[in-house]
Amino acid sequence: MNSFRKWLPLLILSLALTIIILDTTILNVSLRTIINDLHTDIQSIQWVITAYSLMIAAFTITGGRLGDLFGRKKMFVLGAAIFAVGSFMTSISQSVGFMIAGEAIVEGIGASLMLPATTSLLVSSYKGKDRQIGFGIWGAIAGGAAALGPVIGGWLTTYSSWRWAFRINVVVALLLVVGAFFISEVRDKEEKPQLDFVGIILSVIGMFLVIFGVIQSTGYGWLTMKTTTELLGITLQAGSISPVLPLIFDGLLTLAIFLLWEDHITYKGRTPLVSLKLFRNKQFTTGVIISTILGLGQAGLFFAIPVFLQAVKHLDALNTGLAMLPMTFSLLVGSLLSAVLGKYLTPKKIVQLGLVMNFLGFLALWGTLQTDVSLLMLAPGFILFGAGMGFIISVISNITLSAVSVQEAGEASGVNGTMRQVGSTLGSAIIGALLISSLGANLVKGVNSSQVIPEAAKPQISDAVSKQASSIEFGSSDTSKSPLPPTITTELTKISQQATVDANKETFLLGAAFILIALLISIQLPATKNIETGKSLAGAH
Repeated sequence: MNSFRKWLPLLILSLALTIIILDTTILNVSLRTIINDLHTDIQSIQWVITAYSLMIAAFTITGGRLGDLFGRKKMFVLGAAIFAVGSFMTSISQSVGFMIAGEAIVEGIGASLMLPATTSLLVSSYKGKDRQIGFGIWGAIAGGAAALGPVIGGWLTTYSSWRWAFRINVVVALLLVVGAFFISEVRDKEEKPQLDFVGIILSVIGMFLVIFGVIQSTGYGWLTMKTTTELLGITLQAGSISPVLPLIFDGLLTLAIFLLWEDHITYKGRTPLVSLKLFRNKQFTTGVIISTILGLGQAGLFFAIPVFLQAVKHLDALNTGLAMLPMTFSLLVGSLLSAVLGKYLTPKKIVQLGLVMNFLGFLALWGTLQTDVSLLMLAPGFILFGAGMGFIISVISNITLSAVSVQEAGEASGVNGTMRQVGSTLGSAIIGALLISSLGANLVKGVNSSQVIPEAAKPQISDAVSKQASSIEFGSSDTSKSPLPPTITTELTKISQQATVDANKETFLLGAAFILIALLISIQLPATKNIETGKSLAGAH
């Protein structure tokens, strides 16, 4: 009974992480159904997925800080309640706008309160070997969520409705509120209960401008506007200067001002949103950077693969989830094995082994992906990538947060969670933008080089497919207002499928490059098994 009571908080905290992860995986495998149901396109759904991660990225530091000041359990309960409201809103949405409000904004705020609380409460509840076991189980459950998410989401979408995936979240979130009674409250009593509102505003605006700029690069163009569009009531003419780079620059400038502001209020003796002293700790900083880069590569893969499986292999949501099962199942196994490997290898070696497997997984998928590839041939790449993720997911969090004292766990967890979400958000945005822009370019190239399509018809058809690149891969758009002969329709289908394959392969190479960068940075991780320093970051150098 004592053992059950001891580990019950871990199960409750892991369940919270589970529903946060499930949301994105469900959306990924249900892309085509949601697109048709809400009468929209893939770029709009990309906004839903990305905006969810963006909200978590923008407010997780705030959530961690609120937990430090007013109680981590209180923020956990509040986050679960808000998450339940957002899930219900998403389940009844009839438009992309309402779905963004429920899924991205309300659920995102709830998740940003829960996410730092899960890891900071874990750090404060367990020590030494128990903490290592705890993070191993936490990572395994997170892996299980990623493994089951596509299958559960696919099954519900195929045989009932994608909306039920969010209705189930309402029940789970309410169970978390009840389960929180078994978790001890923790807060930082040394800090004054004050919140850096200016810092919150600057960080949110900065990250939003950067992400918005990256996502809109697909529709706007990086340098000049592709089409005439309205932005905040201003008409941007085709051929005029695109606002993408100015938006990104303004976002980076705002984030620079945010850092200067944080340094200023620290100097004044007030409580910053993020203490820059955190980054004096080499172990913490290296772990955060690796988590961020991992998010770039991994989020992109989970966005791109379902597009290929549904567009080229014509799989429904359930079979998309089942096709990804080798990757997601190996992720679960890898998470469990990481605890066993901890007896023989240092955490640094486990992370590096996982990164190498991620890199090889990307290359394997790049080498095998073709329009006629069998799902069995994709399995080795899926397994390599999933197992690598499993090795990394719990170990890197343990390395990062074991560098801090229990009192600083909330703030450190918030920063770590935020940067991981920044990576995921940028990953979805960058990979999504590359996928859609590459798809459009490949479609036009395929039409112009076709031996079947008459030369006279090529300009009109290439113009049509270029404008509809974000939806044509799901067969939801016509390429011409007038009916096309069967031979041309068949040719366009072949071109579309090959364009989707080529676009996916480009995203795999970019993902592999991100992983390679993370592998090089991992050299800076501590090379010992004893990673639990418990130091105060204020004095760590």
